[in-house]
Amino acid sequence: MNISDSEIKKILLGYKKITVIGLSPDENKPSQGVPVFMRSHGYDLVGVYPKETEINGFRIFQSLAEVSAEYRQFINVFRASNKIPDIVDEVLKVGGVKVLWLQLGIENAEAEKRAEAAGILVVSNRCLKIEYRKHLS
Repeated sequence: MNISDSEIKKILLGYKKITVIGLSPDENKPSQGVPVFMRSHGYDLVGVYPKETEINGFRIFQSLAEVSAEYRQFINVFRASNKIPDIVDEVLKVGGVKVLWLQLGIENAEAEKRAEAAGILVVSNRCLKIEYRKHLS
């Protein structure tokens, strides 16, 4: 589900630690470019990617459960829409998630409703970098 622009600005100002699910080792993909951009604007990010331990200076974990609670409050997702139900299952299992941000082109209404029912703010089909530039540049 999408939330208002004022709520997006509040999220961007309120959370400076982000976990990126699907942070790519390919520097040409948005799933690395967006985290690099956010890091350059003062955000502290870690990633979840099953085959790496470090990507371009980001600490990488194999699962969300391994990520410390302070980084789990804001989850930014670069995975296919059909993977979102499994991600929401994991988010609900580990707990502590306040914001679930699905990048541009990613949405799954059923999974988003489950996350929202658990009290999580859900932003879908929006690019973190674009929204940062729109609200904070």
